[in-house]
Amino acid sequence: MFRTGPRNLITDVMGLRVGNASDARLKSGVTTVLCDEPAVAGVQILGGAPGTRETDLLEPHNLVETIHAVVLSGGSAFGLDAASGVQAALRERGIGFEVGGFRVPIVPAAILFDLRNGGDKDWGRYPPYRDLGYESVQTAAVDFQFGTAGAGTGALTSGLKGGLGSASTLLDNGITIGALAAVNPTGSVTVGRTRHFWAAPFEIGDEFGGLGYPSPMPEDAKRILLKYRDKDHERQMDSGGNTTIAAIATDAVLTKAAAKRLAISAHDGFVRAIWPTHTPADGDLVFALATGKSGVELTADAAIDLYAAAGATMARAISRGVFAATPADNDLFPVWSSRH
Repeated sequence: MFRTGPRNLITDVMGLRVGNASDARLKSGVTTVLCDEPAVAGVQILGGAPGTRETDLLEPHNLVETIHAVVLSGGSAFGLDAASGVQAALRERGIGFEVGGFRVPIVPAAILFDLRNGGDKDWGRYPPYRDLGYESVQTAAVDFQFGTAGAGTGALTSGLKGGLGSASTLLDNGITIGALAAVNPTGSVTVGRTRHFWAAPFEIGDEFGGLGYPSPMPEDAKRILLKYRDKDHERQMDSGGNTTIAAIATDAVLTKAAAKRLAISAHDGFVRAIWPTHTPADGDLVFALATGKSGVELTADAAIDLYAAAGATMARAISRGVFAATPADNDLFPVWSSRH
């Protein structure tokens, strides 16, 4: 039986803090995961429309072994500016990879598309994401808001508002694993148009409603329900603006290659929580972080348990992000709590 950490947040993984910054008028924001000490990292991109910064260096064959933060941002390609703000904040604190007498903060980033969500994007010459990134570092803590917050502020799913979600799992061997997701897919997180989440089998307690699966399954469970189609399966909006971006983290001791495998396994949680996912219109991505704070090195059996828990924890985080979304002015879609 899986059990949650004390907060049921990614910050149950020792050595991590999370900061959010958002703009209600903009309907967008930034979420940053800060590493108290440099963490081993990896990445896996399975969506067909990603937007990223500094992801190539995370491949196991490349030089840099550890990073200082990861950024999840709204704003489509404009949101990649958020990493510059995070870099600036870390540089002020003397944090970074030392090279040639300089310290360079290593801050990989990914974005989701939330430009067309009812927010005011008339920001003038420069987008506000650099400042939002800087602000997110100042708010970083072990406790943080999820739902309509940070990178999930303007997120949408098929028929419902999306959001920022997080969850954690404690394994019997003492390892903690945590997930964080900004949920903005083209697909649906619920079974048809019911209140029941696809990720129901992995729910711990009633963390996203405790409803289980519907019985019998509704007829529309078999329908491909997309963000840009209405209830009659007709086109509602263009299909180009989606993406779920996420981080999976553990306090186990991992190599860079094992962190890559952790990111791959966490994508199983996308498949368990969203249907369809990894489409050409989504930029689905998972960053993986290993702080090593538990001191536990994995046996072959323990690695299987960890990677299985990665998928389950990610599925729960995705569902919790939608479950916790709250209404705001000019919303295009309703929140989950309003569905009957």
